[in-house]
Amino acid sequence: MRLLFAGTPDVAVPALDALLASRHDVVAVLSRPDARSGRGRTLAPSPVKQRALDAGLEVLTPRSPRDADFQARLAELDVDAAPVVAYGALLPPAVLDVPRHGWVNLHFSVLPAWRGAAPVQHALLAGDEVTGASTFRIEEGLDTGPVFGVLTEQIRPRDTSGDLLGRLAVAGAGLLVSTLDAIEDGILAPVPQASEGVSHAPRLEVEDARVRWEHPAYAVDRRVRGCTPAPGAWTRTPDGARLGLGPVTPEPDVTDLAPGELRAAKDAVLVGTATHAVRLGDVTPAGKRTMPAVDWARGARPAHGTVLGAALVEQA
Repeated sequence: MRLLFAGTPDVAVPALDALLASRHDVVAVLSRPDARSGRGRTLAPSPVKQRALDAGLEVLTPRSPRDADFQARLAELDVDAAPVVAYGALLPPAVLDVPRHGWVNLHFSVLPAWRGAAPVQHALLAGDEVTGASTFRIEEGLDTGPVFGVLTEQIRPRDTSGDLLGRLAVAGAGLLVSTLDAIEDGILAPVPQASEGVSHAPRLEVEDARVRWEHPAYAVDRRVRGCTPAPGAWTRTPDGARLGLGPVTPEPDVTDLAPGELRAAKDAVLVGTATHAVRLGDVTPAGKRTMPAVDWARGARPAHGTVLGAALVEQA
């Protein structure tokens, strides 16, 4: 089939690679416009756009899929299907029926669970043991279209959202190719999603990544892993500075620390929660590089009884 691939971040690149290696013909790529990144805030192409350019493909980067020039070019391309992986913009009704077989989205959950922009992060926050990926035909509702295929993936005890998303991106690429193969062969029809088991996964904002030490250790652990690498878990030191947090390790035997209370030793930095302590891994002090928590504590020399996030706990 002739395909227009739509995607933007790193997680979509494995699917583009798989399609380029498939029997199908990727005739163009749709991605979000170049964005500013890095300390210099210079304009840079999305990972998908860069991969497409390296492959010699035409790349379309309209400010919006509602753009008239984009819609005209979409019609000219005469594609059979438009596979989508994390494109990052809603598709208007005017474009949904242009490809003969529609827009086929690869979504990183087992639908109807975790519809929305951050399904993997929310699965970790909720403590799910299994997640997966689904291919479905896009319609006007948010991730509500009928499903073509599903795969499942076990969530490992120490998974971060980055770890899990990396595995799903690779496995999901294979699911997307097999879905398109079966559509072309005429042996696959989408099935409407169940009306039960619906849950939503809105994009996580910076405030969602703030660690609340007054919560149980399991919830602190899930929040940090679910927000790693993005948007990045954090707390505040007593002087109000933000301290980024990498994954923590629960320490069930340490129960004598109050929520947020920090204990720094040569070999470990512990912080209390509502249940038991957690051991900090890597931390990122404001304006500095990421480092092991013991190295940070050696330089910062937190006073005995220091409480992380105390001011924010009082405001909560």
